[in-house]
Amino acid sequence: MTNKTQNAMWGGRFADGPDAIMEAINASIGFDRRLAAQDIAGSRAHAAMLAAQGIITGSDAEAIREGLLTVLSEIESGNFTFSTALEDIHMNVEARLKDLIGEPAGRLHTGRSRNDQVAVDFRLWVRDQCDEALGKLSALCMALVSQAEAGADWVMPGFTHLQTAQPVTWGHHMLAYVEMFSRDMGRFRDARARMNECPLGAAALAGTSFPIDRHMTAKALGFDRPAANSLDAVSDRDFALEFLAAASICAMHLSRFAEELVIWSTAQFRFVALSDRFSTGSSIMPQKKNPDAAELIRAKVGRIMGANVGLMMVMKGLPLTYSKDMQEDKEQVFDAADNLMLALAAMEGMVRDMTANRANLEKAAASGFSTATDLADWLVRELGLPFRDAHHVTGSLVALAEKKGCDLPDLTLDDMQSAHAGITEDVYKVLGVHNSVASRQSFGGTAPDQVRAQIARWRDQLK
Repeated sequence: MTNKTQNAMWGGRFADGPDAIMEAINASIGFDRRLAAQDIAGSRAHAAMLAAQGIITGSDAEAIREGLLTVLSEIESGNFTFSTALEDIHMNVEARLKDLIGEPAGRLHTGRSRNDQVAVDFRLWVRDQCDEALGKLSALCMALVSQAEAGADWVMPGFTHLQTAQPVTWGHHMLAYVEMFSRDMGRFRDARARMNECPLGAAALAGTSFPIDRHMTAKALGFDRPAANSLDAVSDRDFALEFLAAASICAMHLSRFAEELVIWSTAQFRFVALSDRFSTGSSIMPQKKNPDAAELIRAKVGRIMGANVGLMMVMKGLPLTYSKDMQEDKEQVFDAADNLMLALAAMEGMVRDMTANRANLEKAAASGFSTATDLADWLVRELGLPFRDAHHVTGSLVALAEKKGCDLPDLTLDDMQSAHAGITEDVYKVLGVHNSVASRQSFGGTAPDQVRAQIARWRDQLK
């Protein structure tokens, strides 16, 4: 028997060791070592349950507990030697445990399989990522609320088709992203609640004949309940897919905001100045200050969404229950989670540090006939015109202003009355951008009073 066969903890069935290529394609320790803390937590809970049920002795359980803590300490301190020949984190931990405590280590795997072991480890890790995403999203939302509060009554252009549409407030624009990211928080909370079932004890696929207590291990690991079907418990990766789906939508929101920051920080817009901490220079053009952090955040959605699609393709054709294909689940999730957390942290930093240029925002808000809708609304409200007629009158006045090279407030009353004789001096009261935003008092509107009410609501919710 070769050394490889002797080292393989699933040996006995096989006469020869694996080919080097087989060992390379089969091993996952290069990436699943990230599950070490979760693997050891699951093993500790399992050992404690085995002892409580009288399946192993209390002394063996204590030796296992102490040994696992030693293994964890070695891993965390960087003093652990990982072996590709041992395939994965589960076998690496168990082999080291055997070195430390001897025979009791062999009792740890009673009543479980690597199938339910990896399922619980991965689920615990993804659950932790949901919690981390929630924390980072909350911090980002608070940064946006602070920006909104500082500029609750600052006017800026609101866009459709990236064309000036109507004046809005800076605070209102910032809060739009709070709404987006709060939905992301809801998706991560929902995913976390749904994934909070414990697969440990499902064993390979059919459960076990040992009198285990799955409710005890579920509680010890912070799950709401044990998974109700052993076949589904070991084959389910919906929790990872849900995390990736939520991460993809969140990354898309980050990308949209990043795109605006890239545009706003250009010399053509000058709506915001990003701090030096989140910008870079050019190797050849000394005047450049590039919004690289925003651009990289904008790009992250590609690899995060790619991970979502990739895992969906892995899972789509798998019969119940476990197949080795599912080893391909982790690297994609690890990469997506790493990049999402980095993007969230970078966006929070940019938002906290950025400075909005109030004067440029207001100047841009007044351009592009942004109060044309206010004029149309005035014609409806004061003169009783049907809105479609008011729309036509306003359109003719916009055309006149374009011809004269001025904006709507610069037209004379005679100009106004050339489009409709009933227009009076009162029309100029609605043509200023501050008057425009102040009039948008409908719930969820851009009026500063509405913005401040929403700020108060969010500060209360995000505590």
